[in-house]
Amino acid sequence: MNFPTELKYTRSHEWLRMEGDVAVVGISDFAQDALGDVVFINLPQEGDETTAGESFGDVESVKAVSELICPVTGTICAVNEELFDAPEMLNQDPYGAWIIKVENITDTEDLLEAEDYEAFCANE
Repeated sequence: MNFPTELKYTRSHEWLRMEGDVAVVGISDFAQDALGDVVFINLPQEGDETTAGESFGDVESVKAVSELICPVTGTICAVNEELFDAPEMLNQDPYGAWIIKVENITDTEDLLEAEDYEAFCANE
C-alpha cells in the first residue's frame, strides 16, 4: 500500500494535494484496492459548488458503488474527463489520476497526514 507523504487524506479515503490555491482531489491506493476494478465514475460539472464532507460523485466497481466525499468547500474548476472513458486509471495510478480540482476554498474537512492515514487504514 502506498501513502505519499506530500498528500493529505480523509477518513473516507480521498487524497488532497494543494497546487497554489487549488485543491486537487483523488482516491487513495487503499480505496482503489478495496473497491476492486473501477468500471464507471459519475462526476460533477466544472463550476459546481462542493462542500467539505459531502458527496460530489461516485465510483462504481465490480464490487460496489462508493460515494466520493469532498475534503474541501469551494468551486470545481476542473474535472478529469479522461476518467469517463478510462475509469480504470484510478486503479492503475490512484495518485496520478486526479478526479477534480477545487478553487475558492473556504472550508476543509479534518485532513490526516500520511502516517495518521496509514494507521487509520490499518484499523479498517
